[in-house]
Amino acid sequence: MIVTVSRSSLKGSIDAPASKSCMQRACAAALVAGGETIIRNGGISNDDEAALDIIKKLGATVEKFEGNLKITSTGVFPKHSEIHCGEAGLSVRMFTSIAALSPLTLTITGSGSLLQRPMDFFDEVFPQLNVGIKSNHGKLPFQIKGPIIPQTIKIDGSLSSQFLTGLLFAYSASNANDVSIEVTHLKSKPYVDLTLNVLNQFGMKVPENKNYESFYFDANNHSRPIKKHDYTVEGDWSGGAFLLVAGAIAGVIEVKGLDIQSTQADKEIIKVLQQCGCAIKIETDKIYISQNNLVAFNFDATECPDLFPPLVSLASYCNGNSIIKGISRLTHKESNRALTLKEEFEKLGIKIELKNDDMIVYGTSKVIGNTVDSRNDHRIAMALAVAGLKSEGQVQITNAEAINKSYPNFYDHLKLLGAELSSEPVKKNV
Repeated sequence: MIVTVSRSSLKGSIDAPASKSCMQRACAAALVAGGETIIRNGGISNDDEAALDIIKKLGATVEKFEGNLKITSTGVFPKHSEIHCGEAGLSVRMFTSIAALSPLTLTITGSGSLLQRPMDFFDEVFPQLNVGIKSNHGKLPFQIKGPIIPQTIKIDGSLSSQFLTGLLFAYSASNANDVSIEVTHLKSKPYVDLTLNVLNQFGMKVPENKNYESFYFDANNHSRPIKKHDYTVEGDWSGGAFLLVAGAIAGVIEVKGLDIQSTQADKEIIKVLQQCGCAIKIETDKIYISQNNLVAFNFDATECPDLFPPLVSLASYCNGNSIIKGISRLTHKESNRALTLKEEFEKLGIKIELKNDDMIVYGTSKVIGNTVDSRNDHRIAMALAVAGLKSEGQVQITNAEAINKSYPNFYDHLKLLGAELSSEPVKKNV
């Protein structure tokens, strides 16, 4: 699909999408905690659908009613030998350890860019936990055979905290006693907080967090069996960040459904918006934001790397040179995001320099129109669309359907706010 964005003025109110980080964790908890779970405000993205498909294949039943989800489970008892994770990085890293609770031989696979992401973690860690594994040289697909037996282990958390999240679920479901998961170089700590919060809400065994360096499962700390769970998925700060930046660049809008007390890492976007001088007002259930004279900012996104794309859109319209730290976290995303952002935004007249672990964005008062490519990366597609809202000339985005991975309604939401945006299918040669 090709989406064309023209210079626009935004106005109105919009609800943030459901958080796929919360949704996928809730699906995992519903599976391993057992009983009956009602999930409210469930997401509709490709990643959310992948998580639902995974838990069904691992033994849960899923019903939709009155806009909610009802999940029933007795634990991990696979109904299929192959678990397909789509392109969901969190799902493959989290559900692989959960699937290893079963003694059956299972194949874990995925599609698209997920097949190229490094998964050496499982090759290194699973043999220590009684789990057999055969991988494709550290990549998908791989075959596993449990059951996992919790032990005190040390892992490297520098690539992603999502591997740790999977182990925390598996250890908790196994009622691990007097063992620790010791972690070095842990990144994205707020997402670990989110995992621990979900474990607690579902009455599962929660480890003691020792300064994010060790997670200790105390034999005296027991789970709290709950037969019925009721979980409401939070609004998504990752998707909401694009809406907030769109307002800062091109309008006067309010975004509803974002919890300022959330443990989601990407709520840090608020600090950047305040730093760069946009007009912003935060209330309990909504955030008002409008365009203003924007100034350059300096921000460390190491703990929230998904903010890079909306931050580049924002920095493009800031007066001065903005510095965003943490590009080492961008290599193994849907694309190599640092290079993709540099190459695609330079087509719009934005100079970007990559220096050590920093991205320097040279702001300009004139973003030019051009044809750009999402590279099949959902966040790149959204960032380019937002950048086009005040560009001189139209911004035409190819592979624009990439947004379906996390925020299928994104273009519709921009149009509801008044964006001049059109879409057309790609013409195929016959």
